[in-house]
Amino acid sequence: MSTFIDRLPAVRGKLLADEQLAPFTWFRVGGPADALFLPKDEDDLADFLKALDPIIPVTVLGAASNVIVRDGGIAGVVIRLGPAFGKVSAEGLRVTAGAAALDGRVSVAAANAGIAGLEFFSGVPGTIGGALRMNAGCYGSETKDVLVEARALDRRGNRVVLRNADFHFSYRHTEAPEDLIFLEAVFEGTKDEPAAILERIEALKARRETTQPIREKTGGSTFANPDPPGTPNQRSSWKLVDAAGMRGAKRGGAQVSELHCNFLLNLGDATAADIEGLGEDVRAAVMANSGVELRWEIKRIGRPPIDALTEGFLAKDA
Repeated sequence: MSTFIDRLPAVRGKLLADEQLAPFTWFRVGGPADALFLPKDEDDLADFLKALDPIIPVTVLGAASNVIVRDGGIAGVVIRLGPAFGKVSAEGLRVTAGAAALDGRVSVAAANAGIAGLEFFSGVPGTIGGALRMNAGCYGSETKDVLVEARALDRRGNRVVLRNADFHFSYRHTEAPEDLIFLEAVFEGTKDEPAAILERIEALKARRETTQPIREKTGGSTFANPDPPGTPNQRSSWKLVDAAGMRGAKRGGAQVSELHCNFLLNLGDATAADIEGLGEDVRAAVMANSGVELRWEIKRIGRPPIDALTEGFLAKDA
C-alpha cells in the first residue's frame, strides 16, 4: 500500500514520516508532521519544491521559538533548515546570515566585525528566517531597521530576491508572500568598536535574563503590543494582562508566567491545547477588563485534536 511519503520527490537530505515535532519546539508540545524534510542544501530544497505536487501543503519550522504546534500535528510536509542554511559572514558594514542562523549568533558575529546596530538580535529568540517573517525586534529596534535584502525560494522552487521595501514592514508583520522560504539575509549596520558593541549585547542579555522566563519551556512574547513603537502613551500587552488579573493563571499544564505575564509556560505536562486555550482565556479577560483585543504574536499552526475543537476556544488569526 502506498503511503504519503511515497508520493514525495526523492531527496539528498532526510525525509521522515510521522515525525514528532514537540522536540523541535520551545514549548515542547505538538503532534507529528505527516513528513519532515531536512534538506541537505539549497539545491536539494529547490529541486524538492519543483517536483512536489502543488496540492501538498508546506510548512517551514525554524527554531520554533514563537510557535505552538497543535496536538493534531501538521498536514503535508514540514521543512526544517539545518546547518547548511546557518552560515554567517561579515564584510565591510554588512552581515550575511543564513535563515537557520540563530539571531543571537548573528548579533555577536556583527559585533566581532565592528558592526553596530544588530545588538537587538541578542534579545530575539529564534532564527533569521523567523525574524524576516515577522519583523522581529526588541528594545526599540526591529529587523526592518537593518535589513538590506533577503533571498528566498517560492513554493515552486524558484529563487527570489526581496529588497527591504518589498517586505512592506509594519509592527511585527510583513507583506512577504506566505509561500516564500527564506534562505539568507543581508543586514547593514554602522561602524563601532567591537568591545563597545559586545558590552551592549551583554547588557541586553542581562536585562532579558532578569525580566523574562528564558530558562522555562516557553515561546517568547505571546501577544503583540496593541500600539506600535513610538506611539504616545503606548500600551504594553503585559500590563493589560496583569491588570486583568491573569498573572499566574493556569489551564491544565500551562501557566501565565509570574515573572513576565506576556509569556506562557509549559509547566511540564501541558498540551498544545492547554497553552493555546490559556492564551484565549487571557485574551478574553483583557477584552472584558480593558476593551482591548490582544493580537497573538506567537503563531499557532497545525491540526487541533478533536476534543479541542469541541471546546470552541481555538482562535482565528486575530
